[in-house]
Amino acid sequence: MLMTRQRRPVIRTLRGWAMNVLNEAGAIRECEEHGWMQDRADPHARERAFDIARRDLPEGVSRQAAEAALRAVLDSIGDTCPQCPSVEQDRR
Repeated sequence: MLMTRQRRPVIRTLRGWAMNVLNEAGAIRECEEHGWMQDRADPHARERAFDIARRDLPEGVSRQAAEAALRAVLDSIGDTCPQCPSVEQDRR
């Protein structure tokens, strides 16, 4: 049986590529209600994302630049959605 590898969608920016890789690895997820990206704080998923990035670099991007893009995305998002009510507010 012929097996084909699924191609990733074309990403226009390095940040978009990094978000796609992190999402694919399970390191980040999207808030179902508001669409904000959230860090899952899963070290194994982060390592999978960096492994994917090392293997499947975007054309014309160095390994260091790709890893820096992943770190920049991870540093820019939190583990909670800014629009979802926090647990502390729910207790009041």
